Amino acid sequence: MSFEFERLPTEAISLDAEEMHQAIEFSRPIPDDGRQWQTYLNALALFVLKKWLQERDDNLIVNWADCTITKPALANIIPNIANLQVGNFKLCLITIGNSWDEQIPLSRIVVDIPEFVPHFYVFIEVLESQELGIVRGFISYPQLRENLENFQTILPQPDWNYEIPLTWFDNDQNRLLLYLLALQPDAINLPAIPNNRQQTLAAQESELATLLWQLQTPETELWQILNWQQGSAVLTSVELMDLIYKLQTGGVNQENPETPLIPASLRDLIKLITQPAINVGRWLWDELDEIGESLAWTLLPRFAPLREMRSPAEELDAIALQLKAQGLEIPLVARSGYQNFLLAGIPLRLYAIAWNSSTVHEPNLWSLLLILGATSPNTLPENFKFRVSDKTGILLEQSVNPQQRNSYLYTCLVGNWDEKFIVTASLGDDIEVTLPPFAFDITR
Repeated sequence: MSFEFERLPTEAISLDAEEMHQAIEFSRPIPDDGRQWQTYLNALALFVLKKWLQERDDNLIVNWADCTITKPALANIIPNIANLQVGNFKLCLITIGNSWDEQIPLSRIVVDIPEFVPHFYVFIEVLESQELGIVRGFISYPQLRENLENFQTILPQPDWNYEIPLTWFDNDQNRLLLYLLALQPDAINLPAIPNNRQQTLAAQESELATLLWQLQTPETELWQILNWQQGSAVLTSVELMDLIYKLQTGGVNQENPETPLIPASLRDLIKLITQPAINVGRWLWDELDEIGESLAWTLLPRFAPLREMRSPAEELDAIALQLKAQGLEIPLVARSGYQNFLLAGIPLRLYAIAWNSSTVHEPNLWSLLLILGATSPNTLPENFKFRVSDKTGILLEQSVNPQQRNSYLYTCLVGNWDEKFIVTASLGDDIEVTLPPFAFDITR
């Protein structure tokens, strides 16, 4: 199939000053100059497509609210615009400046990761200096996949790009318009999104902190640090993408600037993201979830003003009385559970008490009281530390008071229903145990 482009066809779309300014604003949050320029061109291509469609049919609405260019963490990594919605179709824009060859790069991310795969890839040339753009051609996902299977010499490059021949694109733009207007989206089969994303991330959790810590400099690309298996797992986690963006924009700092060690806040955040959480909301229904059961958590009886209890419920009752004397009262609606675990051979017990703390003025809040102590002997070792983190970083880190030799450490947390907390017990800098995160979902 011959594929020839005129340099300036009559269908070239003009860009106005406001659109040029908006494109600059889209690109401003990107920390690397090269990726910032590509984001700028991508934004101009978005406006070109929008105008091109408006000139041909007002019924085709471009919805870019959820596309990757509106999310700096994704635009910082993905060189194309993915998840762009036009009517009921997903589009991916491939943007090239005014210099291109017989092949154009297309990110493997938008081809091989189902979350970013579109119905159609649309190739747009942007002549930024002339404030013009041209819709050059398109190809459907099934056709692209078939071509890649038939031309097995076209393989992903080390930089996670395919070099796609221009001849693969259909340069009859009216045919794209016809498909968007008349075709049903389910006529184009898209790959299913795997349901084991969490397990895949959890399997790689131990090495992710070391790898992602190497992405601190804005110039560093994901493909330079991660292999494709690792990269595809990271790219499907919005929280990890946000973390990478924070790393490259200086949003994650070392606790001690004089040491190159990976900060505890980063290690905690990766565990918080990758590990499945214990749903303490289920405790309100007298139920343990699968994670709680697998970790041998034990639910305790409901709190009551008077009742006879046996240890460890008796121990928790005594602690609750001490906390009440300090001004922290546990509501009767709270549910509690505990887990025993070992840290360097030292037997420890973590109590978790959860309740719905929503009010009329502050809905969707939950509270979590964490109490960590030693089961035998009944005091914690001198170098013992208790750390709690959420996705923003370390919330608190408590140490044992050498003079008092605490029998337990505790903290009470309040979060929105979509927030999670993670607990770490440690001895010194090298020995620690991090328990699975705690989450709160009262739906059954």
